[in-house]
Amino acid sequence: MLDPYYSKVFLLPFVCGLVFFLSCRSTRDWRLQADEQAEKLLRSSQESVIGKSEDIQVESPGETLRRRLLLEQGLQYHDPASLGLRDLPENEAWQAQRHLLAKASDTQAPIDTGLRFSLVQALQVAAYNSREFQSRKDNLFRSALSLDLEADRFRNTFAGMLRSEISTSGEKDSRLSGVNTPGRLSLTRKFRNGVELSSAISLNLVKMLSGERASFWGLNGDASVAMPLLRGSGEFVVAESLTQAERNLVYAVRDFEQYKRSFVVRIAQSYLNVLQTAQRVLNQEANYKRVVASTRRSRRMADAGRLPEYQFDQAVQDELNARDRWVSAQQSYESSLDSFKVLLGLPADALIELPEDELAKIESEFEGLLAGESPIDYSGKVPPADAPVELKRPDAKVRGKYEIDVEKAVKLALSQRLDLQTLADKVNDAQRKVRIAEDALRAELTLGGSAAIGESRGLSNSNPGDAAFRSRDGRYAGLLTLNLPLERTAERNVYRQSLLELENAVRNYQGEEDSIKQTIRANLRELLEYRESLVIQSLAVKLAKRRVASTDLLLQAGRAEIRDLLEAQGALLSAENSLTAAVVSYRMRELELQSNLGVLSVSVQGEWQEMDLSAFK
Repeated sequence: MLDPYYSKVFLLPFVCGLVFFLSCRSTRDWRLQADEQAEKLLRSSQESVIGKSEDIQVESPGETLRRRLLLEQGLQYHDPASLGLRDLPENEAWQAQRHLLAKASDTQAPIDTGLRFSLVQALQVAAYNSREFQSRKDNLFRSALSLDLEADRFRNTFAGMLRSEISTSGEKDSRLSGVNTPGRLSLTRKFRNGVELSSAISLNLVKMLSGERASFWGLNGDASVAMPLLRGSGEFVVAESLTQAERNLVYAVRDFEQYKRSFVVRIAQSYLNVLQTAQRVLNQEANYKRVVASTRRSRRMADAGRLPEYQFDQAVQDELNARDRWVSAQQSYESSLDSFKVLLGLPADALIELPEDELAKIESEFEGLLAGESPIDYSGKVPPADAPVELKRPDAKVRGKYEIDVEKAVKLALSQRLDLQTLADKVNDAQRKVRIAEDALRAELTLGGSAAIGESRGLSNSNPGDAAFRSRDGRYAGLLTLNLPLERTAERNVYRQSLLELENAVRNYQGEEDSIKQTIRANLRELLEYRESLVIQSLAVKLAKRRVASTDLLLQAGRAEIRDLLEAQGALLSAENSLTAAVVSYRMRELELQSNLGVLSVSVQGEWQEMDLSAFK
C-alpha cells in the first residue's frame, strides 16, 4: 500500500494536471469558439435591425472564380497569394490545416456561371470575389468579436496556477531541504452594478527532503468584494462600454446593409457602362461603314463630273474622323471592361463577356415611357412664327414605376434609411456620455470587505503539519474609502467636451436628414429629366434616320452636297449614342433612388430585389 505522504506527493500534481488537461484547447477549438460567439451576436443584431439573419461567411472559400480563371486561362500571376489563402505554401510560420476549416460546401462561390455574365450573375460573382466586399464582411465580424470581448468583462473569469519549487537553506546539520508544490484556483467577477468580487482557494504540498522527511498540506481560501456607492456605481455607468459595443455592432450591421445597396448600384453602374460603351462601338462601326459608303459614292460622282473634287475631300476627311472615333470607342470599351472585372475581384486580363442583348432588354422595359404625348407635333395646322409659344411640360400621365410623389418619397426615405437611424442613435450615445462624464465629477465612496480562512505551509514554517481550515480562525476586514471631489480638472474638461460632442452629434443628424431630402428630390428630378431625354432621343433617332435617307437621295439627284449627307450621318450617330446614354442613365437613377430610399433589398450572396413603389404614387 502506498505510503500516506507519497499519496500526498502524487495527488496534488495529479489533480492540478487533470484541471490543466481539461482546460486546454486546440487552436481549432479556440477558433471555433470565437466564430460561434461572433455568429451568435451577429444573428441577434441582424434580427433586431433587418428582421432576419444572414450567414456572414468570412472563411476563405476553397475555390473562387478568380482562381479558376487564373489557372484555366493560363493568366499571369506573381505569387501563390494571387490564387488564394489556401494556396499559400506551408512553412514554419503557417500551416493551413491548423488555422483553416475544411473546404465546406457552403463556403464555395457560385462559379458555374460560365464566362458570360448577366447583371444578376455579375452581382453574385462580386459578392464572392470582390475584395472590398469581403473586407466589409470582415469588419462586421470584427465588431461582433469586439462586443464579445466587452461582454467578457462581466463574465466569471477563472484562473489556475501550479508550480513546484525545490529549495535548501541553513548550514550543515540545521540545513533544511524540501519541495513546495503550490496550486491556486481563482474566480473573479464584475457585476453590471459596479460590484467586483474575487475569490480564490490555494492548496500547497510541502515535502521535506531533510530531517524527518515529513510532508504536510497548506490550505487557505480568500475572498474580497468592492462596491462603489457614489461615483462609478450603477449599471448605467458601469456597463457603458458594453452598451456602446452593442450599439456599435448594430451600427455595423446597418452600415453593411446600406453598403450592400451602394455596392449593387456601383456594380450595376459599371456593368451598364460596359454595355453603353459596347453599344457605342456598334454605333461607331455602323457610322464608319456609312461614311465609307458615302466616300465611295462621292468618288464615283466626282469621276463622273457630278460632284466637285473638294466635296470628295470632305468625305475622305470625315471617313478618317469616323475611323478615329471607331478605334477610340473600341479602346474605351476595353478599358471599361477591365475596370468592371477588377471591381468584381477578377483579373483584368481574364476573358469574360457580357450578353449583347442585355441593353436591348432594358430598352424594351422603357417602351411604355414613349407612349405619351409627343413634345413636338407639326402634323396639323402650324401657327404663325410670331404667334405666342406655349411650351408643353413633360407628360405626367406616363411615368416610370419609381417616379413617385416627392413628399411620399422623402417620408419613405426618412423611415427606411438605416444610416439616418444610426445618427439618431448616436445622439443618444452622446447624451449617455454627458451623463457618465457628469458622474465622474462626483465623490467616490467605495465599500469593501475581505475574508481569508486557512493558512499555507512552507519549508520554514514553524508550525508544521496539515493546515486547519476553521472559520473561527479566519481573518476578516471591512473598508470604507472616500475620495472627495477636490480635484477634478480632467473630469471637468471631459464633461465639457461631452457637451460639445452632443452638439456635434445633433448637427450631424440634421445634416444627414437634409442631405437625404436633397438627394431624393434630385433623384426624382433626374428621373423626369432622363425620361424626357428618352422620349426626345428616340424621336431624334427616327428623325435622323429619315434625314440620312432623304439627304442621300437628294445627293444622288444632285440637289444636295456631300457635306449635307455627312452632317446627317453625324446627327444620327449622336442621336443613337444619346439614346443609349438616356436608357442607361434612367435605369441607373432608378437604382440610385431605391438605394437612397433604403428599400433596395440585397442579400450577402449578391441577390437583390427591387421594391414596388406603385403604392406611393
